[in-house]
Amino acid sequence: MRIGVPKEIKNHEYRVGLVPSSVQELVHHGHQVLVETQSGMGINISDDDYIKAGASIAKDANQVFAEADMIIKVKEPQAVERKKLRENQILFTYMHLAPDAAQTHDLIASGAVCIAYETITAANGSLPLLIPMSEVAGRLAPQVGAHWLEKMQGGRGILMGGVPGVSAADVVILGGGVSGTQAAIVALGMGARVTVVDRSAEVLMRLATQFGSAISTVFSTRNALDKLVRQADLLIGTVLIKGATTPKLVSRAMLKTMKPGSVIVDVAIDQGGCMETSRATTHTEPTYVVDDVVHYCVANMPSAVARTSTFALNNVTLPFVLSLANEGWKEALTKDVHLRSGLNICAGKVTCEPVAQAHHLDYVPAQSLLGLSG
Repeated sequence: MRIGVPKEIKNHEYRVGLVPSSVQELVHHGHQVLVETQSGMGINISDDDYIKAGASIAKDANQVFAEADMIIKVKEPQAVERKKLRENQILFTYMHLAPDAAQTHDLIASGAVCIAYETITAANGSLPLLIPMSEVAGRLAPQVGAHWLEKMQGGRGILMGGVPGVSAADVVILGGGVSGTQAAIVALGMGARVTVVDRSAEVLMRLATQFGSAISTVFSTRNALDKLVRQADLLIGTVLIKGATTPKLVSRAMLKTMKPGSVIVDVAIDQGGCMETSRATTHTEPTYVVDDVVHYCVANMPSAVARTSTFALNNVTLPFVLSLANEGWKEALTKDVHLRSGLNICAGKVTCEPVAQAHHLDYVPAQSLLGLSG
């Protein structure tokens, strides 16, 4: 198979779909890899590094999209990239379609086979291709929040860990999954007072076992959220529902009760964010202020540490890339129900139910497109 890697063009996106070691593995299996020139420069990987691994270098994205049977990316294709896709071409990347009607309709029109990293499952019900980026974003969230709590950045002027005789910052984390757990680890390490909110008693038990009395765990109710939002100096949103738009847990009315200069870091922004006032921002303009509350809602947070993120992502995507390349998408999805769950759009049909519901479109189960029963 001819596999193409275009350079990412989203604002300050330095990650790359394949690293040289992944290229070498694909070439070893008899595939051809075409990498757009300068794709890896943001993480200090040169064209020569790719050539040594067996790749060919394309002069631009047009060549990559025109020649490749499968496109491997990191972030969702931007509008100019979506126009380059063609019928039956495989697109394998993060997509986050539920809050993005324009992308959804463009991918439907393309006729491409669109497989999203974030909805591929594992036998234990986890999302293995989302986990490493959730870990990165979760660990970044308290670090970012601490910066924007500084007075010169518009924050309350609070040190996360306080000092003897002066209280530490109150950090409230919405969601105790992968990102929320990682955020708690780092916030605790910075000396903050940490509360994690979740609706799952099992998750709260796991957190209590992991952290003991070092953090507070709270079952999520409207009453609990009202109180915790008011007390938070830093509010971190990490809620995720696979493939679906994130529920808005914090309303505008609740936001008005927050302390002036407090900070929101909405890690869930890729799926729409869990605050009513959240809207996607960029690394160039990462924050905005609503009702004296600083909002940090960068939609590609892990690119801030792009080298770490790229290698972590490649570790989990490569086995699926090999499966798609070695067997072809139909055979690979027929054999692997977990990879099949990543199919979001195919042959102009929406095959991810939460995406179809979000945009009021017809839903066609992936197995029916593959001629499978059940």
